[in-house]
Amino acid sequence: MTATPSPSPDAAATAGAPRREGRGRVLLAAPRGYCAGVDRAVIAVEKALEQYGAPVYVRKEIVHNKYVVKTLERKGAIFVEETEEVPEGSIVIFSAHGVAPVVHEEAASRKLATIDATCPLVTKVHKEAVRFAKDDYDILLIGHEGHEEVIGTSGEAPEHITLVDGPDDVKNVEVRDPEKVVWLSQTTLSVDETMETVDALKERYPKLISPPSDDICYATQNRQIAVKQVAADSDLVLVVGSKNSSNSVRLVEVALGAGAKDGHLVDNADEIDEAWLEGVSTVGISSGASVPDVLVEGVIDWLAERGFGDVEIVQPMEESITFSLPKELRRDLRAEAAAAVSGPDAPAS
Repeated sequence: MTATPSPSPDAAATAGAPRREGRGRVLLAAPRGYCAGVDRAVIAVEKALEQYGAPVYVRKEIVHNKYVVKTLERKGAIFVEETEEVPEGSIVIFSAHGVAPVVHEEAASRKLATIDATCPLVTKVHKEAVRFAKDDYDILLIGHEGHEEVIGTSGEAPEHITLVDGPDDVKNVEVRDPEKVVWLSQTTLSVDETMETVDALKERYPKLISPPSDDICYATQNRQIAVKQVAADSDLVLVVGSKNSSNSVRLVEVALGAGAKDGHLVDNADEIDEAWLEGVSTVGISSGASVPDVLVEGVIDWLAERGFGDVEIVQPMEESITFSLPKELRRDLRAEAAAAVSGPDAPAS
C-alpha cells in the first residue's frame, strides 16, 4: 500500500529543490502520532483558551513535545513548573501525565480553578494504587525515576509504593510481606522491558499479583508493535519525538532491538544528519504519542528530497479510541451552549 503525504508547511519552502529519485524507500509505521490521551489534553488547553481567554496556566508541559508546547504558548498558554507560580484565582490545567493529591490540595489553597487533563489511562493506574494501598499491599511501581507520571502515581500512596526502575533494580526491592505484593507500571514503558522486570520480580516474589488490566497504554503498545514490523526491514529508523518523551525514547530502543541497523530520535527534520543515510536503502519512520502529523510530514518531505520518495504504510492495527474532554470543561461548555441557545432575553426558569 502506498501513500502520498499531504503537504506540510516545510514543503512549500523546498518545493523547487531538486530530488534524487530512486535512492530508497520509506516504511511509515501506523498507528503513530497523537494518542487519545494527548489529543484530549491538547484540545483541553485550546478549549480553555477559547472559553476563558488568555492567559491559561498549565502545570508542567501538557504533553512531552516541544512543538506542541511552543504552539500553545503562542496561543496564550503559560507553562509553569509548580502550582505556587500560578497567580491566586487563576485557571490552571494539570498535564496528561497526572499529579499527586498534594498538587490538588495546593491548588485549592491558592483558590485556583483547576482543569484536570490527566489521561484516563493514567487515572486508572492512580485508582489501582489507591485500592491496593487501602488493602495494605506493597505496590511495586515499574517506571523511570523522576518521570512526572511516576511522581503523580507514587503520591497516591507514598508509604505503600516502591519504584522499580527496570530489571536491574529488582535486587534492591524490599517488601513487608511477600504474600501481599502487587506490581503496577508507568503507562509509557517498553512492553518487553516491563515484562522482563515483572519476570525478575516474580522470581523473588512468587505470589506477586498483576494489575487487573494492562497498565501500559494501548497507544504505546500499538506503536511498539508497528515499529517492530518496520524495523525488521529497515536500515535506519527515525522516530519523531522529543527527548523527554518516554514513549518516543522507547520506540527507538524497540526498533533497534527488533533489527533496525540504526535508529535516532529527532524533534523534526532539521535534526536529521544526512550522513545517517549512507548505505541506507530503507528508512523506517514512526513517532511518539505526543507528536503532531505535521512534524512527520516534514521528515517525509526531507527524505523525498534525497531520493526516498517511495512511501509504504505499515499498519498492523487500527485505532478508534477517543476520550471526552475533562469534566470541568464539559460542564462550562454546556453552560455556554445553553446560554447561547436561550439568548439574553430568555425568561428565567
